[in-house]
Amino acid sequence: MIIDTHLHLIDLSALRYPWLAGAPALNRDFPHEEYATQARRAGIEAALHMEVDVDQADIEAETSHVKAQSQQAGSLLRGAIAACRPEEGGFAAYLERQQADPFIKGFRRVLHVMPDELSDSALFRDNIKRLSGSGLTFDLVVLPHQIPRAIALADLAPDVQFVLDHCGVPDIKGRAEHPWREHMAEIARRSNVIGKISGVVAYADPSSWSVENLRPYVEHTIGSFGWDRVVWGSDWPVCTLGGGLATWVAATHALIAGASPEERMKLLSGNARRMWKL
Repeated sequence: MIIDTHLHLIDLSALRYPWLAGAPALNRDFPHEEYATQARRAGIEAALHMEVDVDQADIEAETSHVKAQSQQAGSLLRGAIAACRPEEGGFAAYLERQQADPFIKGFRRVLHVMPDELSDSALFRDNIKRLSGSGLTFDLVVLPHQIPRAIALADLAPDVQFVLDHCGVPDIKGRAEHPWREHMAEIARRSNVIGKISGVVAYADPSSWSVENLRPYVEHTIGSFGWDRVVWGSDWPVCTLGGGLATWVAATHALIAGASPEERMKLLSGNARRMWKL
């Protein structure tokens, strides 16, 4: 069975998502019920909700909305990776409020669509250090050229557990491997960073990709981090841009077919269960 560590739910009637105006294929409701039907068919038994870059004023409302859904009968939701703004002075008080809620498993600040310098500020870095000892993770979503900035954060806060989303967001459609390949090997040297095998079908050619197009990127990520430091995520509904949930699950099974049962279990559920105490 699979634990999905990267599920997005979209509810346009409850929350505001400014970025969806530029993503028409995703600009609709993607409810838990739709996901759960597909997920159960694919062998997914539990999921962590990943923040969806809602309007800043809706950040805490998003967490409350998702938590309420987790309490409904039959919900697959077991926790949330909440949005945050480490670049702002209110982060410390926000962190204190979230720490009181065991449903919160970690945080993410979207960086790959922001100026490179965002994570360089002293306030951002000091606030990331506040996660030390909290048991809460911090997801890094960065483009290949931004991975050195992610490395700087990991080095700055060695007691914080970081998660590198989407295999480092490689340009699979363009078949680009450098400097992505070198940067991935370097960030994987940090024991406080794990790699998330997620989202890559959205970076491939949606009309023609095959498992072999994905293989160099997934295998290099797993090879760099090792089987004890990788987790799996669907990136639903973004994965619908590259074929959908069932297609990505099937591709994952094909990509790791040569691994041992223990290795496959670590990627698909064991590491996530241990790290987030699920």
